Amino acid sequence: MPDEPIRDDLAEVLRRRALTQDDARPDAVARRHAAKGRTARENIADLIDPESFVEYGRFAIAAQRRRRDDTDLIERTPADGLVAGTARIGGHACAVLSYDYTVLAGTQGALGHRKKDRLFEIIERLRLPTVFFAEGGGGRPGDTDYPTVSSLEVRAFKLWAALSGVVPRIAVVKGRCFAGNAVIAGAADLIVATADTSIGMGGPAMIAGGGLGDIAPDDVGPISVQAPNGVVDVVVPDEAAAVTATKKLLGYFHGPSEPGPAADQTALRTMVPERARRAYHVGPIIETLADQDTVTYLREKFAPEMVTALARIDGRPVGVIANNTRVMAGAITAAASDKAARFLQLCEAFGLPVVSLVDCPGYMVGPAAEAEALVRRGSRLLVAGAALSVPLVAVILRRGYGLGAQAMCGGSLHEPLLTVAWPGAHLGPMGLEGAVRLGMRKELEAIEDADAREEAVRAATAAAEMHARALNSASMFEIDDVIDPAETRSLIAATLTAAAEHERPPTARRFVDTW
Repeated sequence: MPDEPIRDDLAEVLRRRALTQDDARPDAVARRHAAKGRTARENIADLIDPESFVEYGRFAIAAQRRRRDDTDLIERTPADGLVAGTARIGGHACAVLSYDYTVLAGTQGALGHRKKDRLFEIIERLRLPTVFFAEGGGGRPGDTDYPTVSSLEVRAFKLWAALSGVVPRIAVVKGRCFAGNAVIAGAADLIVATADTSIGMGGPAMIAGGGLGDIAPDDVGPISVQAPNGVVDVVVPDEAAAVTATKKLLGYFHGPSEPGPAADQTALRTMVPERARRAYHVGPIIETLADQDTVTYLREKFAPEMVTALARIDGRPVGVIANNTRVMAGAITAAASDKAARFLQLCEAFGLPVVSLVDCPGYMVGPAAEAEALVRRGSRLLVAGAALSVPLVAVILRRGYGLGAQAMCGGSLHEPLLTVAWPGAHLGPMGLEGAVRLGMRKELEAIEDADAREEAVRAATAAAEMHARALNSASMFEIDDVIDPAETRSLIAATLTAAAEHERPPTARRFVDTW
């Protein structure tokens, strides 16, 4: 049977649809590729399952009919620079939005804001995890079709912020991301950014308009600033790597999977040095405990004395916090507390159990530490830990001293579902040598010879170390067990399996701090 002729109205729809695709604008695509970037549609196609994209607002164009003719707008401003819709990623329903840098530098147009409003409401109704490619230059001053004075009644930012704690949201940034686009990224739960990214609350024009001088776009908020200061969670070389990282991150929020292969657990027995003052890498411990190739470190360069990571243990997604003894001896600084507290909020919001690996001499002390508002910021970790309803398992790797160790355990050694220690661990109300010097101050002052005084300190500290051994703490039932390190993974998995058989108590929805 011969093909039926296509009606004129359908032909026009198909023609207009073709104009929204990359093929219709080869020059714009070529410029994007020359700048070592991918188009919005290329990124989305790489991210989602094939043929799963349901697009919203594809025929929208820039609201500039008073200054440009329709043909020009249709050809040059497809989707008003915002490609958006629902899709599936790894078989799971999600929402995907992407500013299109080839359309008016990815700026936020009037119809684009309305599209976001529409998508954000659908995301809330369907509880869709969301990925937002946020590159772009912020608000667009050139739209003419909607009368406005301030445009401050735009609801998109409120609606996006209100999704905090409702669904996981990942922002992906490549290149320049300023003003409103930066707020979209900043209000997300996680930010994945390429190495050539520059993120700022105001771009060069706003900076110059504020009388702050002429700043090159790439110098506004480069990765060399935004990774160490904690703005960006994961840094990757390019957009292809960003999509790969984003898929992996989304996977943690989809619940358990089949258990993956794991490393030889007996290697854990020698990963912590016997000497209490010798630093070591905690990353290999995390990676040995976790299923192979499932660990993603977050905010690595920010407050490196505290490690935060997402991983899977026996197929179950978990959040991991750990003290890094290679920086500040693993003490909890104001920044480390901020980092860990916000991470615990993220885990709590989306039901991820937490594993805490403790080797902590306590909170950082001294005038410099207090100048960082440690009293308030340091207390955030205790408050966040006390609010956890997700399972928490604590493992004392070597040192568990003072309030810092308590904060790593949700506020108390008996707050986690399980608190265990490795054989070489020591626990105490404060650092042992400091406790000796404080508790024996009068006796030490009475010893005139300096060498003899220090020898007395060493002897008393050695005695305190014997008292502080994990086995001694366990004999007083301060902790639940002292274990062979090789048992750690299986004990964590068994505890989380038991916890999963009991429904989490309902909790009031909490938003996740952007910081």
